[in-house]
Amino acid sequence: MTPEGRVRLRAFDQFVVKLHSRCNLACDYCYVYELRDTGWRERPRTMPEAVRERLVQRVGEHVRRHRPSRVQVALHGGEPLLAGPDVIAGFSAAARRAVTLAGAEAELVVQSNGTLLDEAVLETLLRHGIRVGVSLDGDERAHDRHRRGPAGSRHGGSHARVSAGLALLERPRYRGLFAGLLCVVDPEAGDPAVVFDALADHDPPAIDFTLPYGTWDHPAPLAGSGAYGAWLCAAFDRWWQTGRAARVRLFESIMAQSLFGAGSSSELIGLLPAAAVVIESDGAISWSGSLNAVADGAAHAGGTVFSHSFDAVLSLPGAPEHGVAALCRTCRECPLVSVCGAGLRAHRHGRRRGFANPSVYCRDLSLLIGHIQQKLGSGGFSAAFPEPDGTGGADQRR
Repeated sequence: MTPEGRVRLRAFDQFVVKLHSRCNLACDYCYVYELRDTGWRERPRTMPEAVRERLVQRVGEHVRRHRPSRVQVALHGGEPLLAGPDVIAGFSAAARRAVTLAGAEAELVVQSNGTLLDEAVLETLLRHGIRVGVSLDGDERAHDRHRRGPAGSRHGGSHARVSAGLALLERPRYRGLFAGLLCVVDPEAGDPAVVFDALADHDPPAIDFTLPYGTWDHPAPLAGSGAYGAWLCAAFDRWWQTGRAARVRLFESIMAQSLFGAGSSSELIGLLPAAAVVIESDGAISWSGSLNAVADGAAHAGGTVFSHSFDAVLSLPGAPEHGVAALCRTCRECPLVSVCGAGLRAHRHGRRRGFANPSVYCRDLSLLIGHIQQKLGSGGFSAAFPEPDGTGGADQRR
């Protein structure tokens, strides 16, 4: 359907697998443990073998029916590395085999806090071709403001342990496994240029900036003040000034949509739906994890891998709708809607009108988009920015 209409997904090509439902850190902005949803308390720590086997079958049948060229299986948590090498290796091998036999290329990635990366873990990941995304919020000061060990733990901030894991990942033997860094923006964490340089020092192939999950009822600190937008504008300038050595999907998506009308590869913006589904450790099927910010159970689709195929899940009530017609009037009439798409769905929620609101980060996104478009219009930027090749894809991240 055209962007002016309502868009419903026809198929998934990204499967976010909660292989382990607990974590060895206690990040204060975590969407799993610190927001509205409490479902993790009742779920098994490690996804049981019966769930893993059924999930692999469901993925295979979905891929056979829809024939995507590429499928991503993302191991998440909690901290997925807590599941252990045997579970990771066995599930990954089975998932890759099912996707390949169904006729698609399988991409396996694990999103980790980085504290458990050692040579034994990296050897397992290397053997099974599993790439690694690591959560890092910048330099030590910025990172350790939020990403700390559990209360009562002998560990304080986690920056030193993450840095040690990244040092291993950056070795030539493992370098090909490095998928990129994920940074949660905090305008009070320090100079954006310092934070960006701390990320770039690890020479990541990609950097993903994301905003803390929140809603109009429960906003993150400073949400809507413009502070996040101003921080991202400064980070963009630093990225461009330093030669764009790493991809930054948020910035590239805004530029590509402004210049070429291309789709977004960042979950924070865009009109088209991310073709992703979340499978919890007990086999329950959820929509985007960001909906944990809305209410207890808001992310739950209502089925499990035992009760529903993934095609059946797409027909369940509550499946997200996208496109301009699915947005509130304020967004439909906004000149930036074709770029921002009203932002992340969870960020629009408020009790009075549900999702029929602009993003709680509307001012911040507007500042960033306007800043980038002004730079594009000032000359030099558009000529240096190539037209996208269409190979990017939106991921679920934490």
